[in-house]
Amino acid sequence: MPSIHEHAQVLAERTVALRRDLHQHPEIAFEEVRTMGVVAERLRALGLAPRTGVGKTGVVALWDSGRPGPTVLARADMDALPVPDEKDVPYRSLSEGKMHACGHDGHTAVLLSVAEVLLARGEALRGRVVFVFQPAEEIVRGAEAMLADGALDGIEPDHAIGLHLSSMHPLGVVAVREGPSMAATDSFRLTLHGRGGHAAKPNETIDPIVTASQLVLALQALVSRETDPVDQAVISVTSVHGGTAFNIVPEAVELKGTLRTFDGETRARLRRRIHEVAHGVATTFRAAVTPEWIEGSPAVVNDAAATARLRSVAARVVGPDRVVTGAQMMGGDDMALWLQRAPGCYFFVGSRGGEASAWPHHHPRFDLDEAALPLAVELLAEGIVDLLGA
Repeated sequence: MPSIHEHAQVLAERTVALRRDLHQHPEIAFEEVRTMGVVAERLRALGLAPRTGVGKTGVVALWDSGRPGPTVLARADMDALPVPDEKDVPYRSLSEGKMHACGHDGHTAVLLSVAEVLLARGEALRGRVVFVFQPAEEIVRGAEAMLADGALDGIEPDHAIGLHLSSMHPLGVVAVREGPSMAATDSFRLTLHGRGGHAAKPNETIDPIVTASQLVLALQALVSRETDPVDQAVISVTSVHGGTAFNIVPEAVELKGTLRTFDGETRARLRRRIHEVAHGVATTFRAAVTPEWIEGSPAVVNDAAATARLRSVAARVVGPDRVVTGAQMMGGDDMALWLQRAPGCYFFVGSRGGEASAWPHHHPRFDLDEAALPLAVELLAEGIVDLLGA
């Protein structure tokens, strides 16, 4: 039997080809119909019986060795972004205004190859593996939808594992951090209601634009003056909409923004304070506010023991000097919900191999150094085998 390293290299061409196919046919959140079909077909070819349409476009497949052992959940996200593809490559997106600008095409291809590697070694393994192919990570709704639709009904995973290909890290580097590693991702909409009128007679109006401007500034003080400097948090107002003409004070202004936190108590406090400050500022300027809170995903929290095991695995694969402690990221990921169901580890595999693969995630020219794909297959397969206790 070939080693996992050798098998990952044998599958490298197929892994790359699948990644390129998915890259050419990107599908955004909850539209991953073609992707779901591709994934299910590959899993059936391996002899598995995938459940499709879980959480609308998710796929779940259970492999059981038939021997007692732990159950490991392995997750890959599948969705693309509403971003135009500006790369000049043969596998450029064929869907106008959509592309895989975050590497989820690679994640999907990697987990399918991992499934092939593991099933080829099935006689040497024990326990079970749950392969989860998740939609809608980019809007942090896919994990919730899959769980609500019974993705784990009758399955109690003992461990959870996943990876993210990363242009933030050089090719061959593995970054992992125990404890909170990615932030909770909540968002809000604050609609300020005033009284419109002529811009030349502001005294006859209640100006929601001035009110909104004061509120944007006031919200920043919740982090800079009410949050412990060592307790990281971000409040960003990212959208301001209101008004139609230079000489009209509008009736309303809408603000949209996001809250990012690691600590649960800080998350709850800042949510409360955003509402309180919004009402306070509106009242001060004789306006009113309608708040809407969109609760996102909790923080990604890596289990200490699982992280230590992954570090050991990665050190064997890439060498201890190439395993680094990842920085806490204010970006979020609903891998958090799978990690709430079972202790585990979410880690990053460097995919920056040169100028073409150095663009940041979500950029129109984002790309992967595809040499990262067989390495990611090897790392994830070895990580699962370690958790199975083989």
